[in-house]
Amino acid sequence: MANIKSAKKRILVNRTKAERNKAIRSGVKTAFKKVHAAIETNDKDAAAAALRAATSTMNKAVTKGVYHKNTASRKVSRLAQAVNKMA
Repeated sequence: MANIKSAKKRILVNRTKAERNKAIRSGVKTAFKKVHAAIETNDKDAAAAALRAATSTMNKAVTKGVYHKNTASRKVSRLAQAVNKMA
């Protein structure tokens, strides 16, 4: 454990931010899994709805600084491509 007050604070703040980032990443993964599940069941309407929700979740994660915008764009693009292939 650190002895300096500012170092102690950094440890606490970093732990808090790591927990927040972990929760956001988990939410994004869950949203993506819902899209993949809808794709596997061949339910086009559910897949489209899940894709909209997943895109929104990912965009929120980008604004929070959890994901880089290009990473988010790539992942959403691949999901949309998978949904579009269902037709």
